[in-house]
Amino acid sequence: MVHTLPEGEPVWGVTTFAGEIFLLRQKGRDQLEVYDVITYRQLRRHTVPDLGSIYIDMTSCAHAVCIYISDFNGICVHRFEVQATAFTQWTTQDRPNGLSVNDSHNVLVTCPEVRNIKEFSSHGVLLRELTLPDDVIHPWHTIRTRENEFLVCHGGSGDAVHRVCKMSADGRHIVHSHGGQPGSGHGQYNVPARLAVDDNEFVFVADRRNRRVRLLSPSLGHVRDIVSRDQLRWRPRRLCFDSQRRRLYVADNQWLFGRWSTSGRVVVFSV
Repeated sequence: MVHTLPEGEPVWGVTTFAGEIFLLRQKGRDQLEVYDVITYRQLRRHTVPDLGSIYIDMTSCAHAVCIYISDFNGICVHRFEVQATAFTQWTTQDRPNGLSVNDSHNVLVTCPEVRNIKEFSSHGVLLRELTLPDDVIHPWHTIRTRENEFLVCHGGSGDAVHRVCKMSADGRHIVHSHGGQPGSGHGQYNVPARLAVDDNEFVFVADRRNRRVRLLSPSLGHVRDIVSRDQLRWRPRRLCFDSQRRRLYVADNQWLFGRWSTSGRVVVFSV
């Protein structure tokens, strides 16, 4: 562990951009907090206009110089142009969850209720839509690999299968997978909620209810638990990997009495 950013409201997104760390917190205004990536000093805050009461994820794109936020209740993605400090949004038609940006600088939106991956341009033009196989229930997050395959984590409370899968380029077939029946063993997960990938395509998995972050090989073989429950206070909800600085940012949120509580933080690990 390198550092812990200040505890506050639950953290629903964390990403890095241009030497800064962006945090998305659950509150009525000033939801975006910006910190220096070296000193961890808070630099500024931004209020996202028309942001719904439930927002789910955040990612960044250096090419487009912007931040994206998925708005579950608003059924849209908010686009924040960092240099212009300007916000726009576009509809996703279905409730969005995890976000990522692919090598073409397009935005991948995972929609768990319809088991879809939607690819949008930076300005919200729908480019294509992939429907996942019937046994991929409650997909949370998708990342495209260099081989144009898709990494998908799936499985929610009550689901029979909790896995990380590598899907074919058309999203129809599972090429590799890790997981199965929910549990806490080496080959098991209990709500694998988010993914991150390093430059060598090793995969970090936020195993939410097991309170750990797992490291998998590019072919999804188990390597080790890179963050253990002893290093977290609560449950890992979101991930971001900074390949330049070899830092893993883990959003650690409190779960209390069957719901997300009022507390969250980001823990920074050297990888």
